[in-house]
Amino acid sequence: MNDLITVPSSDEKNIAVITHLAGTLFSLFPALIVWLLKKDESPFIGEHAREALNFQITLLIGYVISSILMYVLIGFLLAGILWLANIVLCVLAAIAASKGEEYRYPFTLRLIN
Repeated sequence: MNDLITVPSSDEKNIAVITHLAGTLFSLFPALIVWLLKKDESPFIGEHAREALNFQITLLIGYVISSILMYVLIGFLLAGILWLANIVLCVLAAIAASKGEEYRYPFTLRLIN
């Protein structure tokens, strides 16, 4: 039996790209909104939004930890690393989404299934 492979439309790809890139400016809110609105409508968008949401939640946890560690100065370095990782990994995820590919963020807690 052949499995039908659905190719995402250009609109689906664009929404997934915007979801990943918007996380660099607005944290987890774009991914949460897109995931809640589109998860049942489009498997492609739902998967990318869930992955972006998990990554942004993981970053938020990292930022909380780094803010606590700022009292011993190492938190400033950690916050800078997290900020840079957010930019780089969101761009990589957006590129994969624009090609219609799946993307898994490294070092991400998979809290939303």
